[in-house]
Amino acid sequence: MRILLLDDDAFMLEMLKDMLGGLGYSNVHAETDARRALKALPAFRPDVLVCDLSLPEMDGIEFLRTVADGGFDGSVILLSGMDSGILRAAETLAMAQGLTILGACSKPLSSTALGDLLEVARSRPAQLHGDKK
Repeated sequence: MRILLLDDDAFMLEMLKDMLGGLGYSNVHAETDARRALKALPAFRPDVLVCDLSLPEMDGIEFLRTVADGGFDGSVILLSGMDSGILRAAETLAMAQGLTILGACSKPLSSTALGDLLEVARSRPAQLHGDKK
């Protein structure tokens, strides 16, 4: 399974990569910038996108709208340190854009919660481009 991480906090990215490694996922690409992540999408073709909502220059909602407009058919995990109401609203907006949302989670995300969400992604029917874990 290919996983793309997007968070402007380098420490959070390292923590997520370590968690994913501990869960047995090694095909991980991490970006701190939404525009670079958009450029990486066509080549990396992630099955799961883990996206922080609070990003400089292009916020997570705008990023997700752009991803949806581009036809992304993988799954999305939303992350945020913001109020839970904002997180729920972002989840609703992303689903309205046609994205498959696995979960909307407050930071910090536990390894167990991340593993559970990825197990849901693995149980989804194979994507057109996807090879699994």
